[in-house]
Amino acid sequence: MDAHSGSNRGHSQSFPLRPIYNTTTTTSNSSALPADPVPVSNPASNPTPSASQAAQDTNVAASSLASTEAPAGVSPSQSDTSHDYYHTDPDYEANINPAVDSRGPNMSKAPLLIRSSPGFGTGSYGAAPVHPETNDSDSETDTDGGPPNPPSARISTDSYYSRRRHSLDVGHSTAFRASTSSLDRRRKSQSEQIGGSTVVGGLEGRFSISEIPLIDDLAADAESDGSCVGDEEGSDDANTSSDQDPPDNSPYAQVRASVSPTDNTTLSINTPRMWTLSTLFSILGSSTNLFFSLRYPSVSITPVIALLLVHPLGLLWDYLLKRSDDPPEEFVDGVRINRQTSPGSSTQGGAPQMERSRAGRLRLWLAQGSWNEKEHSCVYVSSNVSFGFAFATDIIIEQTQFYKQEVGIVYQLLLTLSTQILGYAFAGVARRFLVRPAGMIWPGTLMSAAMFTTLHKEENKPANGWTISRWKFFFITWVSGFLFYFLPGLLMPALSYFNVVTWFAPDNVVVANLFGVVSGLGLFPLTFDWAQIAYIGSPLLTPFWAAMNVIGGLVIVMWIIAPIAYYSNVFYSSYMPILSASVFDNTGKIYDVSKILTPDFLFDREAYSNYSRVFLPITYVLSYGLQFAGLASLLTHTTCWHGKDIYVQWKRSLKEAEEENRPAYQPLQSEAGGTPSNGEHHGIAMSSSTFDNIMSHEDVHNRLMRRYKDAPITWYLLTFVTMIAIGIFLVEYYPIHLPWYGLLLALGICAVLFIPIGIVMAVTNQHSSIYLICQLICGVVFPGRPVANMVFVTYGYISSAQGIKFAADLKLGHYMKIPPRLLFLVQMAATIVSSVTQILVLNWMFRNVPGICTPQAINGFTCPIARVHFNGSILWGVVGPAEFFGPTAMYRGLVWCFVIGAVAPIPLWLYGRNRRTSIVRKINLPVLFGSLSWIPPATGLNFSVWAVVCYIFNYLLKNRARAWWAKYTMTLSAALDSGLAFGIVIVFFGFIYPGWMDGFSWWGTDVYRKGCDWQACSYNTVPNGSHFGPDTW
Repeated sequence: MDAHSGSNRGHSQSFPLRPIYNTTTTTSNSSALPADPVPVSNPASNPTPSASQAAQDTNVAASSLASTEAPAGVSPSQSDTSHDYYHTDPDYEANINPAVDSRGPNMSKAPLLIRSSPGFGTGSYGAAPVHPETNDSDSETDTDGGPPNPPSARISTDSYYSRRRHSLDVGHSTAFRASTSSLDRRRKSQSEQIGGSTVVGGLEGRFSISEIPLIDDLAADAESDGSCVGDEEGSDDANTSSDQDPPDNSPYAQVRASVSPTDNTTLSINTPRMWTLSTLFSILGSSTNLFFSLRYPSVSITPVIALLLVHPLGLLWDYLLKRSDDPPEEFVDGVRINRQTSPGSSTQGGAPQMERSRAGRLRLWLAQGSWNEKEHSCVYVSSNVSFGFAFATDIIIEQTQFYKQEVGIVYQLLLTLSTQILGYAFAGVARRFLVRPAGMIWPGTLMSAAMFTTLHKEENKPANGWTISRWKFFFITWVSGFLFYFLPGLLMPALSYFNVVTWFAPDNVVVANLFGVVSGLGLFPLTFDWAQIAYIGSPLLTPFWAAMNVIGGLVIVMWIIAPIAYYSNVFYSSYMPILSASVFDNTGKIYDVSKILTPDFLFDREAYSNYSRVFLPITYVLSYGLQFAGLASLLTHTTCWHGKDIYVQWKRSLKEAEEENRPAYQPLQSEAGGTPSNGEHHGIAMSSSTFDNIMSHEDVHNRLMRRYKDAPITWYLLTFVTMIAIGIFLVEYYPIHLPWYGLLLALGICAVLFIPIGIVMAVTNQHSSIYLICQLICGVVFPGRPVANMVFVTYGYISSAQGIKFAADLKLGHYMKIPPRLLFLVQMAATIVSSVTQILVLNWMFRNVPGICTPQAINGFTCPIARVHFNGSILWGVVGPAEFFGPTAMYRGLVWCFVIGAVAPIPLWLYGRNRRTSIVRKINLPVLFGSLSWIPPATGLNFSVWAVVCYIFNYLLKNRARAWWAKYTMTLSAALDSGLAFGIVIVFFGFIYPGWMDGFSWWGTDVYRKGCDWQACSYNTVPNGSHFGPDTW
């Protein structure tokens, strides 16, 4: 709708601003912008500005371009305070406007933890504020200084060839981003025209991110002393009064630093280029990650790799298909609008439409629009929902490879699709709680938003003397990592399993226990394989404070408590390897679950009594205890540090949910005279990265998203009903032994906990998993049914985990102003494509990888993750929780870990809540406990060497060469991960799978296998014909 035609109807926020019209005549292509801001008065004291003062709303011009004036109603001093993230005092900005701060109750001064635990697999990237930046203008240049053209969203071909990325000097305060041709790279400035349906607010692309530190470190500094990391060169410029905020911009510094408060409605989104690249990366990412998930050591291809790699492909697409005589295009909500032309008539700068050949028309269809940040966002979202391997594939692996149960392709497809898609319903229904409120910031999405800004402009600032561009640095590192992997991955595997201490005493059990890297604790942290270093997540992307929490837990629990308990034979652990992903019987052999199952895959109590009870290695026991403590400590930690904030946000989200008549998009002002529509301005105070009485129910991003049609709730409900029907069919038709009401119980657990978990994730970036809860509940309600337990956990846990991931993507689309209906289609298509792809790849591997999921599998395809889940199904599904935690159970003591985890954060909070500089505030027990849940299948080596690399880069290098660290660290991580992934694929398919390396053997391929580390020797041995443990159970 026209932004001014109904600006007074149903508008909940107003401000004394009015639309901008062209008031300056230009005679050249230079931008008609004032060099200095116009001094104005405080809006609180002068609600109606004078007629000479121009104002801003918060949208980028739609089609026609016009010059703008500096925003009015905000004083230069206020502009400075809108960037409080440059100040070291966390309460600095909360005291700027006491009138605003005094509204509402005082909130907790506790730091906002925007971190992620490697154990939860939610590593995040981040950004800090740097230079103000200007956006592209995709419209024709107006040189006559006349009034704005009629509303449209037209992109001319000339505009495209002049659009690419030229940032003007930040000293010229309100300069917009000009353009550069993708063919001849010509640079020229353009004046800005304002369409009737959009107005300009702030600077286009005001948050230029030239160097991207981690968002986690932004919060880490805030937690201790409120300081944040930014671009030191650009901090002064970014604080100048030329960089004005809209009055309803986000109150959170990290959001303002990473997300522009504007929306360019002229950009193309729904194009063949976007769909092709989305589908391509969905297929490549999902298949690659599934392939690697069955291997140890492995690597995970993260969506940030797609974010980086897809950008040159998008530019290449435009370079190959765009022509200078292409007709102009018009886009509405990212979709091209076809304009009818009379036969023989020519379009602007183009040949007559009727004269184009079929190939020419196909080229025009493929070349529509131009590669931009919104298309880039959609490709990234599709990668984000598809790159993680489907949890249902683990269920299929366990059924076929471990339980030897035959399952057909139809069952596999239906199980995978239903479990992957059910999360959409929960995310869609919870949008008003988890996506729309300004307080739901979703810190993990801010890296992506900042990277889109970085990649869609051309800038290469020196960093500690390094002038190489990120792209060249990425390419050199990628090639180097790929070539180097041939050493540890093919020619000399001893460099990967670098158990060098055991080489001098290969048969010494104690040496193998302590210094081994396969079944030992890895006390010698050295390896030359990036797959081993980054197995639990890239250390380059983990804040140093988090790594110290993890390594502290490793030292205390795994390097001190575990050896003492092991050599003391606690829980008969010395008759088993000190570290293993398997469970054992009372003879020290791997537990044969087939001996205690009936032909219908149900628990056989008599066979269990005649065979053996289940015994766990000591590190496995401690890992379960840590998971219990981590789950309880997460709830307590969140309640202590963020309870008041979450409660306030919950109440405000409920209040928003009660608003039945939500208005459509409105500018901040009425068209006539700039008079507020309701006579009141609901200001939003700016905040540092801590919460200080600021959790607004709406901000500029939510207001801008109202111009797009929302995805109807019926879409999500229909999806939910359809997937429920498929799930009920699966559990009733196939021999799963889970009744239909069991499926509903699993989804009920997810439904009850989804919004609380989502709020915690959106506020703190900590994901509380319900995996263990689902296992325990199913084990109690449906004992003795292992397959039922696995399926129950899949529907309950994955619906929650996938829903949280989808909600995060909805927030990213919210930040990037992607139409919700189109975003729904992008997510759904990527999920379907990736699910089908993974099932096909999985079945191919079953048939073509010799010994898959066995210790004898070639190239390490032992299915380590599926093996751990299989062990869980034995513990909770076959034997049941009562056998482990009952009154007479051996492992009953682990129940106390819940109590320890629940109580431990309280004294830390009581001591550190008023001591902002205390190191105690850096201790995060959910991270300390939860991250070690990777053991098993991870080993001590994976943690120790990971922590060393993190210390080098995220402490030493960050403090001594901050500019280099900020510019290249993320690129280095992405290059090493993707180079390793490509190396693994080439080594396997090019050399190992064809059999070319069958006869290749020398000292470097055999030395690490000779000894107790590889053979997983136990400290004590069981005499033949005897057993350890009790005689009856």
